[in-house]
Amino acid sequence: MTDTLIDLAREAGVKILEFYTEDMEVTTKKDESPLTKADLAAHHIIVDGLRALTPDIPIISEETGVPEYSVRNTWNKFWIVDPLDGTKEFIKRNGEFTVNIALIEDGEPVIGVVYAPAMDVMYYAEKGKGAFKQDGDKETVQIFSSRADKTKPISLIESRSHGSQELEDYLEKEQLTISERVKSGSSLKICLVAEGVADIYPRLAPTMEWDVAAGDCVYRNSAKEGTHPSELRYNKENLLNNSFVLGF
Repeated sequence: MTDTLIDLAREAGVKILEFYTEDMEVTTKKDESPLTKADLAAHHIIVDGLRALTPDIPIISEETGVPEYSVRNTWNKFWIVDPLDGTKEFIKRNGEFTVNIALIEDGEPVIGVVYAPAMDVMYYAEKGKGAFKQDGDKETVQIFSSRADKTKPISLIESRSHGSQELEDYLEKEQLTISERVKSGSSLKICLVAEGVADIYPRLAPTMEWDVAAGDCVYRNSAKEGTHPSELRYNKENLLNNSFVLGF
């Protein structure tokens, strides 16, 4: 199944790139986040593909409405999709946007695929089978990360678009010694922790479950033994996430 999801993410990525060099028509959703034709085109490719692959598994996509919790509460398994994560980065044309597809089972991501089409970088993971990266046409490699030690200098990854005073307050409160600050966009931030480019990812600004599920799966399964703990949970009554820190 994971191979099919990888192909689906690539297909969506190819479609997104068709819009990448054009003059972009940007509209605004109810939550004031940007929306482009690329978001919608990728959405239709992924949702149609998932329905063909697993017709009995429900799907939540950022570009569709979210069913009432009374309905979702009966689900033990569902797909959650962000067809174009990092629309702001897409609009800026900096390459740091991704296609995110995750399968949630009993509140945790068990398969995750994150594809950065402008970079042609694919991350994917399956519970119990590890986390992997393919950079272009290079050989796929398994990626690993270790949990950070708060008593030692730590590198962190932070959002290119969502810097905040809350982050600075957190670092001061925890008395962390920061050796390096890496900036990135979209769910690439989580994947960069998963491959050891940075030690931690503190996210104190709001996110939705579809923003993080696929990357969270990659991170959890990048442990050298077993899986990393994660405070993120899925299919909550409200899909908005609280603040979280990955890497400790």
